[in-house]
Amino acid sequence: MTHPQRPRLPPTALVLGAVVSVQVGAAVAKSLFDDAGPAGTVLLRVGFAALVLWVLWQPRPAAHGRADLRLAAIFGVTLAGMNLAFYEALDRIPLGVAVTLEFVGPLGVAVGASRRALDLLWVVLAGAGILALADLGGGSVDATGVGLALLAGCFWAAYILVNERVGRAFAGGGGLALAMAVAAALLAPVGVADGGGALLDPRVLAIGAAVAMLSSAIPYSLELEALRRIPSGVFGVLMSLEPAVAALAGLALLGEVLGFREWAGIALVVAASAGAARGARITGPVEG
Repeated sequence: MTHPQRPRLPPTALVLGAVVSVQVGAAVAKSLFDDAGPAGTVLLRVGFAALVLWVLWQPRPAAHGRADLRLAAIFGVTLAGMNLAFYEALDRIPLGVAVTLEFVGPLGVAVGASRRALDLLWVVLAGAGILALADLGGGSVDATGVGLALLAGCFWAAYILVNERVGRAFAGGGGLALAMAVAAALLAPVGVADGGGALLDPRVLAIGAAVAMLSSAIPYSLELEALRRIPSGVFGVLMSLEPAVAALAGLALLGEVLGFREWAGIALVVAASAGAARGARITGPVEG
């Protein structure tokens, strides 16, 4: 007796689900800042993600040479820097603004990988959006938060470039599991100093575990399945919706109301990212 095949979700729904999961995870993480601080929260997120990935992939460091392990360590430094910079930015500026500014990293990688003259338009659009969000001279946006979000974007760009090399050096997600463990170890001192005793609170630990699932395990799985079924260019265009989804998550879950200038800046960066992604893949975050 044959059983009917269960219908599968369309790949576009998988990508959008991953985007929503990541941004809901970021909003939930921000709700922990009063208890554990941004550094303590990022330690919980990365620590739980490292544990899940290690159990899932069971990496074997002894099976790799020094060059591969050094690459995994560099990847871990990149992950630690990306996540810490983003969470520290999130402590100072709205979620939608932070994600939009951070998105200059993958946008820069996409534009840099292309040789089309049209990409100059995307650079101009993104620049205009960033200037609108930075509000130079206006004083309504925390300058340190803007700088940290842009720094997180630089780390995100490095993450994309290093990730390609790690994928070639390690089978499956073994390299990512090693790198996440390195990131957790690097974040431990600042995380413990920031979070203190709150990191042992069962409620805080439970929310931290939920953040790890929402921001890492769930979106990673959805994106992996989606990329098996759609071209990477289409994937990139869908991922470019992240800044807008982040702004909506911030509004719905954190009560962060943005003005016309912020929404206009987000729209410009989304348009630039979507245009650039048509010629190059934009990879979703493991951090944000």
